[in-house]
Amino acid sequence: MANKMTAVSLFTGAGGMDIGFERAGIEVVFANELMSEAAATYNVNHAAGVMVNDDVNNILKSIDRFQGVDFVFGGPPCQGFSVAGKMNPNDERSKLIFTFLDIVERIRPKAFVMENVKALGVLEKWESVRRKYLERVYALGYNCVPFILNAIEYGVSQKRERVFFIGIRNNNDPFFEYVMNDLLIQQKNKASTVREILQSLGKAGTDQNPDTCTAKIIFATHPIMRKSPYAGMYFNGQGRPIDVDGYANTLPASMGGNKTPFVDEDYLYGDASSDWIVDYHKGLMNGTIVPESKEAPKRLRRITIKEATRIQSFPDDYVFCGNKGVVYTQIGNAVPCKMAEAVARAVVTYLEKEMI
Repeated sequence: MANKMTAVSLFTGAGGMDIGFERAGIEVVFANELMSEAAATYNVNHAAGVMVNDDVNNILKSIDRFQGVDFVFGGPPCQGFSVAGKMNPNDERSKLIFTFLDIVERIRPKAFVMENVKALGVLEKWESVRRKYLERVYALGYNCVPFILNAIEYGVSQKRERVFFIGIRNNNDPFFEYVMNDLLIQQKNKASTVREILQSLGKAGTDQNPDTCTAKIIFATHPIMRKSPYAGMYFNGQGRPIDVDGYANTLPASMGGNKTPFVDEDYLYGDASSDWIVDYHKGLMNGTIVPESKEAPKRLRRITIKEATRIQSFPDDYVFCGNKGVVYTQIGNAVPCKMAEAVARAVVTYLEKEMI
């Protein structure tokens, strides 16, 4: 396969998945995104003429011109399947995984990769949806397996688990699942800690690292405790503290206000010997601290756009369009670039070795 592989990108967002596929040597010849700000972000960072900012249903008839591309990839909106949402099977967004297959049927690429929340790949609640999806895939002539992957195993400093449905056309390999799993394992790359990836940015409030989220951090009057200081809900909103010596929890699309994760900046930059969050949690657990509905110390602050960008493994020079809230949403919605690259490289390797 000497010629450069090509791809159609769907539900593109800001382009996190595209960056990964491009790094794996794949040329994206068409991209589609409904959110105007995300489409603008894509246009600023990619070649002109690739992005079409429109409803995916409006491009179905014109998509046939891309028949023969090697890949179709994308991450249809996942709110309908997410355990963080209402998990409503009738949510219109839940039907978009089948719209994705409508385009696969029209283009008939050598392979497709569809990303979504882990719940779609494992929960019994969605078993009938998975079965319907896979039956449609097999009817189209593709061998397909859902793989559950964790971003921290692919160089991303974030505990973000996702399902990737990987389908290969005209593939009768009975060992496909095992071979692809081995190829994904070969792509594993231990992630750096949050401290390691953020320290060089410097403290929030500088030109290099502007302070982009001013939502106050307030103690919860009735905290919900967990064994880990980074797992409970003992501050306002749903923005949880980040373990800078480890990895962030999944960055949500709802960032920008009090759902934005936060760090102990003094501990992050070595001005304090211990994480204030850990000490506070310990005091709550042993009863020496009584929670108050008052503002947390200033050393605790929400992560910036630049920090969220790094945690999602976007390039530092990637330009985002829109207001701050919309930018946070684009970052949280994205497939981490390094995770997408690992998947793309594994599938390319399979096509080159097994399908020639």
